[in-house]
Parts: sequence; structure tokens; C-alpha cells
Amino acid sequence: MAGNSQRRNRRTSNKKGATVGSGGQRRRGLEGRGPTPPAEARKKHKKNRIATAKAKQAAARRPAPRRGGVKGTSEMVVGRNPVFEALRDGVPATTLYVQQYIDNDERVREALQLAGERGNINLMEAPRPELDRMTNGLNHQGLVLQVPPYEYAHPEDLTAAAYDKHEDPLIVALDGVTDPRNLGAIVRSVSAFGGHGVVVPERRAAGMTAGAWKSSAGTAARTPVSRVTNLTRALEGYQKAGITVVGLAADGEHTVEDLEALAGPVVIVIGSEGKGLGRLVGETCDYRVRISMPGGAESLNAGVAAGIVLYEVARRRG
Repeated sequence: MAGNSQRRNRRTSNKKGATVGSGGQRRRGLEGRGPTPPAEARKKHKKNRIATAKAKQAAARRPAPRRGGVKGTSEMVVGRNPVFEALRDGVPATTLYVQQYIDNDERVREALQLAGERGNINLMEAPRPELDRMTNGLNHQGLVLQVPPYEYAHPEDLTAAAYDKHEDPLIVALDGVTDPRNLGAIVRSVSAFGGHGVVVPERRAAGMTAGAWKSSAGTAARTPVSRVTNLTRALEGYQKAGITVVGLAADGEHTVEDLEALAGPVVIVIGSEGKGLGRLVGETCDYRVRISMPGGAESLNAGVAAGIVLYEVARRRG
């Protein structure tokens, strides 16, 4: 009897079954691993390899993101009157260098006051030899203003700004305009007549210097300027986007007041006062127009010519 009892206990103790505290593990084991993922999602499956290859090909075909515009170079404004005028006219600046032991005349006091009112211009005192070195020996008169590099827009930014406002693009492109004051005056006219920006080439053309900024009378802060390596290519890009390119030329086939295309999306191209439009740029234009001048003048200043054409565009659109 005792032997039979021991054998029953051994069978009971060897019997398979759940142990104490294992209920949760047992339930999880019964739950399963969920539905089988599709073939495209299983790493070693042939369909997954095909789907991955297609995704890589699509990424390779996708155009690269558009980069921002180029940056200009930093600039120094030197001399008491130029520094005062730059600060008065709102030219962007990072640092005002003041010579040690400078004669504290009215211009110096006014410049220091304007810089202090801005609140974001550093005031640095420096010995005269250091200012001489910074300005390459120019007559700085104890005041040097550091102007940061101008951040040029991308050509497509100008059209995007127009479309964001649900307006037809109105852009001015300059070919061979080398005077920064003309550039600033044109920026001012573009702003006044509802334009969306100015395009200038990198070479043999004025950039957004302190002089251009001053001539713009502050409008450069809200009117973007784009700088391109190849003006002809930039104009062709605008044409592909459905924008008419109109060149201003003394011997143009059309007159400004008669060209209906000025009422739509347009890029107005203006050349230098002496040479006018370059050959390739002129050939790229859809139309070449002239300004009627009963007084008999042979040509107009680039800034004046831009203002006349922009007024005509604004009149038509108004």
C-alpha cells in the first residue's frame, strides 16, 4: 500500500501543467503574434526587395530642394558723414567702430546716438592703427561701420511671393547696370509700383551695397533682390514658368504704351544707359519695347526708365 501511494505521488509531481505564478505568461503565449505582415513588409521576401528598389529610384528622380540665394560680401562704410548717413537711412549694420580719444564733434555724437537707438549694433572702441588696417588706409575720420553681407533671394522666390498674394509676377531684371545708386532707385520704384523683386547678374553689375541700400530709401528691406550667375538662363527659367520677358531698348519694335503683354505676368529687362541690352539677353526677350520721347533725348537713366515702365504696368493692372 505504501509503495502504491509513493508511485501515485511521483506521477502527480511529474505531471505537466501550469506552475504557480505563470498564468500571465501562459495567456500571452496563447495570444499569438498577430496577423502575418504583407510580403512587401517582410525583409527577406522578394516583393520587399522590389518595393525597396522602387523607392530608391523614386528618390533619385525627385528634384533636389531649392537652395536659398547667394550671400554678398561684408562691407565697411568709413568717414563721419557716410557713417552718419548710413545709420540715418537704415542701412543694416552689425558694429560701429569708434577711434580711441576721438574728437567728439556733432557728427560723432549723432552717429553714436543713432547706433544706440537701433539697439542691435555693437559699439567697439579701437586704436587708430587698427582702424587704418581695417580700412586699408582710407580716411575713416575715426568712424567705421561694419555692414553685413546682403542675403540675396533665389529667382523663384520672387515669383512665389507674387503667387502667394494671388498676383501676376512683376519683376525687373538689370543687364549691365553698374551704379549702385541706380540699383537702389530701381528697387525703390519696384516697391512703389507693386513689383515683386529685382534680378541682377553676379558679374559686371551693381550689387546691394550700402550705397544701393541708401538709394532705395529703406525699401530694400521689403523688396527682395536676386543675384544670378547667368541672367539669360534666369530669364529662360521665367519664360518656362509662363512669364513674358520684355526688354527695354531704344530701337524696340513696340512702344511701352502699346504693348498689351505688360498687363500680365512680366519680367522687364533694363540695360545700361550707354550699351543697352546685351546681345544674348536681347535675343532672349519675347518683346523689345521703347519709351516714346518727343523731346528727342537718345536715352534715359536706368532708374528713370524703370520708373516709367513700372508706372505703365501699374496703370494697366489698376
